[in-house]
Amino acid sequence: MKENYCLQAVLVCLGVLCHSQALATERRGHLRPSFHGHHEKGKEGQVLQRSKRGWVWNQFFVIEEYTGPDPVLVGRLHSDIDSGDGNIKYILSGEGAGTIFVIDDKSGNIHATKTLDREERAQYTLMAQAVDRDTNRPLEPPSEFIVKVQDINDNPPEFLHETYHANVPERSNVGTSVIQVTASDADDPTYGNSAKLVYSILEGQPYFSVEAQTGIIRTALPNMDREAKEEYHVVIQAKDMGGHMGGLSGTTKVTITLTDVNDNPPKFPQSVYQMSVSEAAVPGEEVGRVKAKDPDIGENGLVTYNIVDGDGMELFEITTDYETQEGVVKLKKPVDFETKRAYSLKVEAANVHIDPKFISNGPFKDTVTVKIAVEDADEPPMFLAPSYIHEVQENAAAGTVVGRVHAKDPDAANSPIRYSIDRHTDLDRFFTINSEDGFIKTTKPLDREETAWLNISVFATEIHNRHQEAKVPVAIRVLDVNDNAPKFAAPYEGFICESDQTKPLSNQPIVTISADDKDDTANGPRFIFSLPPEIIHNPNFTVRDNRDNTAGVYARRGGFSRQKQDLYLLPIVISDGGFPPMSSTNTLTIKVCGCDVNGALLSCNAEAYILNAGLSTGALIAILACIVILLVIVVLFVTLRRQKKEPLIVFEEEDVRENIITYDDEGGGEEDTEAFDIATLQNPDGINGFIPRKDIKPEYQYMPRPGLRPAPNSVDVDDFINTRIQEADNDPTAPPYDSIQIYGYEGRGSVAGSLSSLESATTDSDLDYDYLQNWGPRFKKLADLYGSKDTFDDDS
Repeated sequence: MKENYCLQAVLVCLGVLCHSQALATERRGHLRPSFHGHHEKGKEGQVLQRSKRGWVWNQFFVIEEYTGPDPVLVGRLHSDIDSGDGNIKYILSGEGAGTIFVIDDKSGNIHATKTLDREERAQYTLMAQAVDRDTNRPLEPPSEFIVKVQDINDNPPEFLHETYHANVPERSNVGTSVIQVTASDADDPTYGNSAKLVYSILEGQPYFSVEAQTGIIRTALPNMDREAKEEYHVVIQAKDMGGHMGGLSGTTKVTITLTDVNDNPPKFPQSVYQMSVSEAAVPGEEVGRVKAKDPDIGENGLVTYNIVDGDGMELFEITTDYETQEGVVKLKKPVDFETKRAYSLKVEAANVHIDPKFISNGPFKDTVTVKIAVEDADEPPMFLAPSYIHEVQENAAAGTVVGRVHAKDPDAANSPIRYSIDRHTDLDRFFTINSEDGFIKTTKPLDREETAWLNISVFATEIHNRHQEAKVPVAIRVLDVNDNAPKFAAPYEGFICESDQTKPLSNQPIVTISADDKDDTANGPRFIFSLPPEIIHNPNFTVRDNRDNTAGVYARRGGFSRQKQDLYLLPIVISDGGFPPMSSTNTLTIKVCGCDVNGALLSCNAEAYILNAGLSTGALIAILACIVILLVIVVLFVTLRRQKKEPLIVFEEEDVRENIITYDDEGGGEEDTEAFDIATLQNPDGINGFIPRKDIKPEYQYMPRPGLRPAPNSVDVDDFINTRIQEADNDPTAPPYDSIQIYGYEGRGSVAGSLSSLESATTDSDLDYDYLQNWGPRFKKLADLYGSKDTFDDDS
């Protein structure tokens, strides 16, 4: 108990000291104590008068993070009117009252029951009041006071990030800023040094340093090389209490990466590259690759390659493969082993981007020698020209030489060559070629008017290696010969108006004609038009050559009449300008037509003209009407003849046998009105629902045997008929088809009765058949059958 009281006394003294220090540092108290009237005598005998204070208390302080076993005494409240008899009761309210802070209602002592944390809450505002214990009547007005939580250094510094990442260019100057790290301390920065931080570097020396007050990390060594070491790990510490002993600290890790700069030139790993290329290689084919190494990365390590010297600059080229950073040597033009067997190139590799800061480290390029050997290859033959053009005249005789192609083997062996024509290009086989010397000849006459140009392909193949062959196009032009006479350009036809002889002749041509020639222009125009010599003095028409490859046909006279002659055929001779000239005679048709007063054509029909001259329009209509009437009469007569009925009685002179039709079916008496109508012959009582059977044609087709058919030109009619009969008998598809016809009813009301003898043999009959004896020899057999009954009875 004494230890507890001593502890409380120490705490109270500590609180008083803190309060005094607070008053010294803060002259602006938050509480205003109330004073009551009270007289006090001064040292010099003066009487001082002051208001008497109703509350004797001050602003309180409590230390955070107290972990003692007993509650902490914060302070004590006391009223001047409290005489200590226990009649006054102290009441505490406000923030944390009753939970964190409790008050002794008799003594006014305030205790903190929980551990306080300034970082969670720095102060609490409370209200204190003195009331009468019995009546709870306020004795003093409520007064507000503050309990401040006194800070202690219980929070270490913390960085904003657990790890940092920063970049700095390689070869940066000393003191180059890299990154700034910042830490914070939750303690009170206004009280003591609990929140005063100092930065220091724990790992990363001697490459980097840190400013103690700002946390800025800077480079500490010059010329740090990324190619030597690219990444550094630095540990920075922040310590409170101004870095003094006893302070708390926190650390963070900073990863610093050196970024690349172009401070290294490209270098070839070797001084000479050996390559080879076949003489059969085609331009664009890769020969080999070179590579200069540059330790820089990104755009700083980009290298471009160029050929700067050498005897193969015209035959080879180099490109840059930016994915692999290699120089690709390619063939630019074909090489020939027989001409030159080795080439040398000087290749330069240079950086694309150069940093001016490090130009002193240059030059940023390197060179290397590339030696290329040409390898021999079995090459195909080579024609002396890439293509050939030859000419031959049309209609030239077969075997005419058109021209020659020539090829040789470029290899040292100089293998002999064999020539041939690609027949896919000469389907009509117009040409042939000598396989040894390459001369091309015609196989038939050619017609320029059908084909003016012929294109073929010729192969040249090594005799000792047929896989080595070359192909060349050959164009053959067929030269024109004047072998086509000119003809009318169109089927011309002229018209001339009939007129009397007194009417003057027209200066306009009846028709203007032109010609067409299939030959070339050199053997075609100019065309000459004329009349044949035998009718040069034609009295009706004449031809005038216009000297522009056209001619006009004119009438020499007037008075043309359709009654005399309605059609004229005028022969016209057309000659071309070729050598030798060709000519042809073409016939122009000129019709005589009726025209109006203005010369417009009305009719060119000569027959209509003649009819108009002999018959009137009324006569023509009458003739047509008579023809129509006769046609109607004929049609009516034919119709009546078809509807006329045949006589019922057959004349005696007619041969009855010609009109007999034999049926194997048994009829149904007078009720059988339709031949072969099975439904009618059925029993009328059971006809409902009966469906007669129809003949069915076989579905498969009969194929006659070839051996049964006689020769087409056979004259043996008997064999022909027998063959046809056998085919019909064996053909199941030929009618009549197999069928079953059942007649279960013969009909009702038949006067003659049934003609069947099926039931007559088993039943008695009263009929007398003696009259059959009088019917003649044809019915003798029937009379014997049915008349034998009487004879048998008489005998018995």
